[in-house]
Amino acid sequence: MFWRPEIYRHDEFSQGLRDFAPQAAGVGAWGLMTGVAMMNSGLSLTESLAMALLVFAGSSQLASMPLILAGAPWWVILATGFCVNLRFVVFSLHLRSYLMHLPRWRRLLHGYFTADIGYVLFVKRHPKPAQDDAHRLGQEAYLMGGNVLNWGSWLGASVVGVLLSNFIPPEWGLGFAGILCLLGILCSLATSRMRGVSALVAGLVGVLAYSLPLKLNIVLAIAVAVAVCMMLESAPPASPSVSRESPR
Repeated sequence: MFWRPEIYRHDEFSQGLRDFAPQAAGVGAWGLMTGVAMMNSGLSLTESLAMALLVFAGSSQLASMPLILAGAPWWVILATGFCVNLRFVVFSLHLRSYLMHLPRWRRLLHGYFTADIGYVLFVKRHPKPAQDDAHRLGQEAYLMGGNVLNWGSWLGASVVGVLLSNFIPPEWGLGFAGILCLLGILCSLATSRMRGVSALVAGLVGVLAYSLPLKLNIVLAIAVAVAVCMMLESAPPASPSVSRESPR
């Protein structure tokens, strides 16, 4: 393994594995259907296996499959993947304060392996960056623990989906299990009024703007939710009403 022994022998690494374990089945079902979709989109067996082994971006893979099947220009396919994955810019900005002390190659590897659920679980357990080396090591170990299981679940299921694509009908709808997995994580994080507002606004905008091309409804939903929450946070608190006692 390319990580230092103190990373994967750390207690937080094991904790990351345990915390992600309930989500692994949903991620695996999602990866399975992505593997099937790659084969059904017209990619060869070699191309599908190469994408399964090298590309770790489920949403953009699923978004690009219909475009590949329709023979869309390469720039349209790349633009679609770019727009769908813009949320990772937000993830990277937030994780910057956690990982900037690491060498660049390790930051790049964390960037590759970190996906939605792993990021959410990490932030839930470690809401603030550590201030000393010992706790920084623990945070990195936890992040890697969840990400290893996430990536392994996705990779293994995607390869199985590619190899067994002729025997797995799309009507099974296994990809929806991944959505349910993310929905469960989202509900567990809605622990404050601001988080609830952001989820509600993003969901509403995403549905209303669903007809936008290139999955831009996702980008718009994120932008509007962030803008609304920033306005709410910057608004001055309401001054309490001063009660006046009636003279006796």
